[in-house]
Amino acid sequence: MLDLHTMIETSVNQLGFDLVDLEISNRGKVLRVFIDKQNPVDIKDSVNIDDCSLVSNQLGNLLAIENDIDYDRLEVSSPGMDRVLRKEADFTRFIGERATVKIRVPIIELVVNAKSAGKEETLTKKNFVGFIRGLESSQVLLDCDGVIYKLALTNIEKARLNPVF
Repeated sequence: MLDLHTMIETSVNQLGFDLVDLEISNRGKVLRVFIDKQNPVDIKDSVNIDDCSLVSNQLGNLLAIENDIDYDRLEVSSPGMDRVLRKEADFTRFIGERATVKIRVPIIELVVNAKSAGKEETLTKKNFVGFIRGLESSQVLLDCDGVIYKLALTNIEKARLNPVF
């Protein structure tokens, strides 16, 4: 038998959507499914209520057939403007957009501090806010105030869009 994530992802993909995230909460009784369009026309081409209803009905039927999946509530929604970024395709799709990224293993930087008469300081950095500039060899290029950081996808703990209004 397929695991729950794979089963939901396959079903969502067949309907023309991507599974962005799957959350299981309240001791497994609530399933939250976040979907996005597979081939959006542009960044503003987002999931609507009819899309969520279609996926919800499909998943409801699928989960009813699978007797060993016990849940009370299924929620299907858009990932929102501050959507999670997980895959290379996510970062490629949102090149030029601002993102917040937290990495597992910090980057160590040597910084010259002008306030302390040019004294060098060693800083560790785990949290970044910047603009996605692309991907290079499975590394996300993130522009933080003019400094380009190369962050390995395997080192990214959490990443979300951080829209500018």
